Amino acid sequence: MKSSGRWLPGARLLTLLPFALLAAGCGSKQDALRPDSPPAHGIATIWWIMLGGSVVGLGVIVAILVAAWFKRGVEGADRPGTITVIALGIVTPILVLAALFAYSDIFLIRGTSPPAAAAATNDLDVRVISHQFWWEVRYPGSSVVTANEIHIPVRTHVIVSVHSDDVIHSFWVPQLNRKIDVFPDQVNRVELYADKPGRYRGQCAEFCGLQHAHMGFYVFADPPARFARWLRAQARPAKRFNALFDDKCSSCHAIQGTPAHSHVGPDLTHVGSRTSLAALTIPNTPAHLAEWLRNPQQVKPGSLMPDLNLTSAQVRQLTRYLESLK
Repeated sequence: MKSSGRWLPGARLLTLLPFALLAAGCGSKQDALRPDSPPAHGIATIWWIMLGGSVVGLGVIVAILVAAWFKRGVEGADRPGTITVIALGIVTPILVLAALFAYSDIFLIRGTSPPAAAAATNDLDVRVISHQFWWEVRYPGSSVVTANEIHIPVRTHVIVSVHSDDVIHSFWVPQLNRKIDVFPDQVNRVELYADKPGRYRGQCAEFCGLQHAHMGFYVFADPPARFARWLRAQARPAKRFNALFDDKCSSCHAIQGTPAHSHVGPDLTHVGSRTSLAALTIPNTPAHLAEWLRNPQQVKPGSLMPDLNLTSAQVRQLTRYLESLK
């Protein structure tokens, strides 16, 4: 939009938005074409099939256009052209789309959906609750509560049940399975199965607010023995409490084994053992944690983490305490 022959600032930003989105996509650490599970293999396969079909279709269209150019003005040349248009422009697309639909329904959708009798067939259940702008992770049958990091045993069928605590989100781990919508009043499920140990990045794929792009999470596929050790360690309560944390942070955060029981923000019982802070926005290091405590809105504008007006000494004290919670 122009005003008096000049671009308005907002309109200038809108013109740059497609390029910013393209740059963000190219810089992503997620790759749906590097599958590490059977469902993700199926999704990648149909993507390549559709890409190949699109290339062939484009080649056919170009060939028809070239032929029409060379036969322009030739008497009677339109008769075979009509047959070609009907055959390649109507019949062929119908057959191709029908084949893709059948393939998707028989081999892909059923293969990427969790089993109907999930409780009888899966090996582990994980419950995930989405918030603006982070992920709460719970392991039913235990006291384990963590945030933005899901640990699963490798080569194990894991059913993840997801619902939202506020707005509509979307849960997506592209290397392990398809994306699913996350609603406030509905529980949706997806199966996560990893062929090999590794760390897989997930993301909210539904625009959910200002920090939608910084609402990521990790799925760690661990060998079964390592996963069992991790689960036991995460179930242990904290060994000590901090008076400053009680004064400044306990109204929003919980630390199991202490008087802090609020669940407005992430559970911090073992926050020192996590690899990132603020849903993968920054790495979990003492320097970044101090920065987050000092001015959270500068690190992640729009998040619900308030400015606590901490002094430098208080920032250092809380940083030491939180990093000790392993």
